[in-house]
Amino acid sequence: MSLSRHVDPDEIITKARSTRQSNPKTHYGSTAYSSRYTADEEIPKFKIPDSGTSAQSAYQLIHDELEFDGRPNLNLASFVNTFMEPEVDKLIMENINKNLADADEYPAMMDIHTRCISMLSHLWKIPKGETAVGSATTGSSEAIQLGGLAMKRRWQEKRMKEGKDHSKPNIIMGSNAQVALEKFARYFEVEARILPVSKESNYCLDPKLIRSNVDENTIGIFIILGSTYTGHFEPVAEIAQILDEYEKETGLDIPIHVDGASGAMIAPFVYPDLKWSFEIPRVKSINTSGHKYGLTYVGLGWIIWRGQEYLPKHLVFELHYLGGTEESYTLNFSRPGNQMIAQYFTFLHLGFEGFRKIQSNDLFNARVLSRGLEESGYFECISSIHIKSESWKDGLKGLVHGEDPNQFVPGLPVVAFKFSQKFRQEFPQVKQASLSTLLRVKGWILPNYPLPPNEEKEEILRVVVRESFSLDLCERLIRDIIHVTETLMDSDAVDMEALSRGMSGLTSIKSSVEKERRGSTGEESKQKGKETSGHDPLHRFKGIFARGTC
Repeated sequence: MSLSRHVDPDEIITKARSTRQSNPKTHYGSTAYSSRYTADEEIPKFKIPDSGTSAQSAYQLIHDELEFDGRPNLNLASFVNTFMEPEVDKLIMENINKNLADADEYPAMMDIHTRCISMLSHLWKIPKGETAVGSATTGSSEAIQLGGLAMKRRWQEKRMKEGKDHSKPNIIMGSNAQVALEKFARYFEVEARILPVSKESNYCLDPKLIRSNVDENTIGIFIILGSTYTGHFEPVAEIAQILDEYEKETGLDIPIHVDGASGAMIAPFVYPDLKWSFEIPRVKSINTSGHKYGLTYVGLGWIIWRGQEYLPKHLVFELHYLGGTEESYTLNFSRPGNQMIAQYFTFLHLGFEGFRKIQSNDLFNARVLSRGLEESGYFECISSIHIKSESWKDGLKGLVHGEDPNQFVPGLPVVAFKFSQKFRQEFPQVKQASLSTLLRVKGWILPNYPLPPNEEKEEILRVVVRESFSLDLCERLIRDIIHVTETLMDSDAVDMEALSRGMSGLTSIKSSVEKERRGSTGEESKQKGKETSGHDPLHRFKGIFARGTC
């Protein structure tokens, strides 16, 4: 009788546990591993248990389960900052129970909030005589919704005042737009005019398509300072000039909201001459993520308008039930204040020069990675931050630490790359997704994904370089990428097909397993288990496992 290739692990676990007889009189000690969940009972997953366990045991059980998460510092897929100094950890814990929505109760915290708004508005070159307004948010997603809502409401009020139809608003963005921008359009009933991107436009919003897509119902344009796909900056000044000319011809005043989730905390420090912020009159609002290159922990965004008149009164609520009169113009109400305090700490601790040094280091390490990958001959970069700008092409010699970022094409410290054409021709059986998968075995989380719609047939790998990604880690990553690539090159087509098919199956299983556990009967679960293979697709690639991890 041959062994079955299709087994249900949940059924096996249930049978394995069935020999243990639970004793209701069992005495459980007070240590972390002496609770009833250590052996007698399964840890509750879907319903609150009838009785609890000690805080020590609950902590240890959750702590141990979270050990299976990836290491945040090696998560190269995320823009989210993962490092802060111990002193700010202490500040966060001291203020973890403070509600940012309660201004009357926590006036000192609200003063700090006001200072951060002022610091950001000056960083983004608010002109003299204008007084910016803004707020902390739970992230750039919320900030973008608020920026879009303000543009929509101002457009509606203007149309109503003129006695014109205001039922068909639209907004312009590129197909590389992050999902939060599309969410705004869908959630708040605005037609999203999503313009195609191309290689010629650096897979970003194409200025040449603006004029033919705006009209009297356009509430504004979302321009991204740092595409999440490739790190390129969209040309704010160029698009603003196009809209200036359009207004002269038509009288239609179309505002710009800059989505600076990442770039708004990069450009001011390393590209001081780049025009993108409030020095451009058409830019009415800017958002950023404090928890990205603002260098705080996750959970903080910012939205700034260049003046009170760009935040319609219709969106501002007055509250009188927390001890005083407060104004609220965020989607969330109660939210933690400690992240905002952490941002103020970062401003004071680093200062402008500290931010400049860190962001310059990020860009330098990203250039080293870009050059290393291209030098191998296996890869070509889609990102451009390692390419000399036109004005510096004759002035740059060699690889010098501390080189001026302005010598290169501006962008985020992001490396987007793919297999070179020569590599694909010589090794057609090797898939980029396999490289991403096997790098995960070494600890690196490095995504492989398609480019935006209209260019989605092309897939890229992407590395986000953050403060904690040191030059040493950069060099190690280059070695690991080359090692894994060469391991895949030595594998035959049958091996590669098995790996590709197996990883696809595992992804499908992972996404459905919790659903099966919640809603399936034992028999249904058994049947579903037979529909997927338990075969290990990585058995031919044990060398990757054996040669060490980061």
